[in-house]
Amino acid sequence: MKFDIPKVQQSYGTEEVARFGLTVGIGQDPTDLRQLSYVGALADDVRALPAIVNVLGHPGFWLGDPATGVDALRLVHGEQGFTIHQPIPPNARISGKTRVTGLVDKGTGKGALLYLEKEIVNVASGVKLATCRSTIFLRGDGGFGGPSGPVKKANSLPETPPDHVFETATRPEQALYYRWNADPNPLHLDPRVAAKAGFERPILHGLCTFGCAAHALLAVVCNYDAMQFGAMDGRFTATVYPGETLRTEIWDDGSFRTRVLERDVIAIGNGLFRRRES
Repeated sequence: MKFDIPKVQQSYGTEEVARFGLTVGIGQDPTDLRQLSYVGALADDVRALPAIVNVLGHPGFWLGDPATGVDALRLVHGEQGFTIHQPIPPNARISGKTRVTGLVDKGTGKGALLYLEKEIVNVASGVKLATCRSTIFLRGDGGFGGPSGPVKKANSLPETPPDHVFETATRPEQALYYRWNADPNPLHLDPRVAAKAGFERPILHGLCTFGCAAHALLAVVCNYDAMQFGAMDGRFTATVYPGETLRTEIWDDGSFRTRVLERDVIAIGNGLFRRRES
């Protein structure tokens, strides 16, 4: 809880905004002007996909530091979410400060939950732009004598069929592109590393899948108007292989999930979207 994760300052602009949008499937229809705004193709209208805040001000793999006491080889990214406080500018200098907000001990042999928050601040104005949330499942670190709660409650999806669906066809080389969004983990790049981890080939970054879901919500719920995008949260429930098709299923109450069509598995479950309050 007291481990100090260094603050990260970062400048970004059209190139970074465009790269992020392209790596989560925006621009697959190169005639859709609404999409082109988020991939830097329109000089007079450059916008940032709100989910870019997940990769801005990233502190790197700090859990790999032996001083944390964490078994870094056995951790899993369990949940992700973010809240937009102010519209994300298409270019800015920001600072990102990540901190541990909670630890839950599930018991010996059952692992632990690590809760994180990252605040993104516009350096020039001092305005807080976004708060990002993550849950890391520490599979090898239960039984340290910590509290057994509180555990974050997952959103319950409606039992009715979804009101909307949005499909994203991922590309076989998508992880090779997405790595430039501050995540060069070889699990997503090197088939030898993936095989040692028990996968048939490199898997897609969880935050890439999450970004594809964010694109779906932006398109379906917000009609590509980022000013309406308030918050989203979801739970990672299955891996995705680059080249598979993602179908994000959305309900009118803001609930959503993302399904891998080829294998009929849920990659992101218990999702919840909220509009930004003006």
